[in-house]
Amino acid sequence: MQRRELLKGAAASFYATLFAPAGLALWSTTAGAQGGDYPKPGATLRYVVPFPPGGLTDVMARLIGQQLGEHWKTNVVIDNRPGGGGQIGADAVAKSAPDGNTLLAITLTHAANYTLFPKAPYNFVKDLKPVALMAGSPMLIVVPVTSPIQNFKDLVARSKTHKLNAGSSGNGTPPHLTLALFNELNHSDIQHVPYKGGAPAVTDLIGGQLDVIFSNFPESIAHVKSGKLRALAIASSARHPAVPEVPTTVEAGMPALLVENWTAMMVPAGTPDAVVHKLGAEIVHILAGADIEERARTQGFRVDARGPEKFAPFLDEEIQRWAKVIREAKISVD
Repeated sequence: MQRRELLKGAAASFYATLFAPAGLALWSTTAGAQGGDYPKPGATLRYVVPFPPGGLTDVMARLIGQQLGEHWKTNVVIDNRPGGGGQIGADAVAKSAPDGNTLLAITLTHAANYTLFPKAPYNFVKDLKPVALMAGSPMLIVVPVTSPIQNFKDLVARSKTHKLNAGSSGNGTPPHLTLALFNELNHSDIQHVPYKGGAPAVTDLIGGQLDVIFSNFPESIAHVKSGKLRALAIASSARHPAVPEVPTTVEAGMPALLVENWTAMMVPAGTPDAVVHKLGAEIVHILAGADIEERARTQGFRVDARGPEKFAPFLDEEIQRWAKVIREAKISVD
């Protein structure tokens, strides 16, 4: 466990700074929209999820995979390839045949990994191509129900007068990045305690070994509902229907603390644009269904469906946003 240094700079400069594009290809509107005969009859689509089954990314991948299979009358196999902070599965897809039959589920973690792992065995922005953004899940700031911290303002004040610690699912993960952003905005120094996964961190939070977690929503919401954890705020501009009583960070006085752990799809870089366009359009169509949106919402997601033309610039901005946080917080994966 390493103590993280305070981030420097004001919140305004953080959000005002935009970097040059990181190299993600934007999409031409003249790309073929039909995708030929993709997917070919009898083809199996392999949807690689670089995290364990049952997690945030896996849930959405299975929902989309099932719908793709039904709509296209094809077989979609979910292939969980956890390890390396999401890199093992991503590397496997990056080196797969660019025929549209191998898909990759990604999250905010992969945008951060581009900076965290400069010597990765693949190049995230050159070896993979954006297909679609699907949904986001806002971070939920939680403390044990026995904590003296009653609300978000208490956390802000107490973090400046007491030595607090915050658990996460690992170095460079969304909970860690959200903590780093909070420390920067609040000029505080809450100690980071990395775990191998979100579940053990939440267990220790409930047991009182941790003071706070800037948590992935699905990992903590059940414990909030059961009364084991107290939700202080949600890192979003709108309240969540699952916890309508919990204020947003905007309402709580820290409007720059907005973080969603989003999930999306990519394919090998050589995949034809026409295939990518067809695949992205189908995912957007699937997510437009009221029943699918409701199923996603019950899992803690906010549907944010964008095809390749809109997803590519979003992904580029996320890479640059978290690169700045990582550099200034001196976050490493060592």
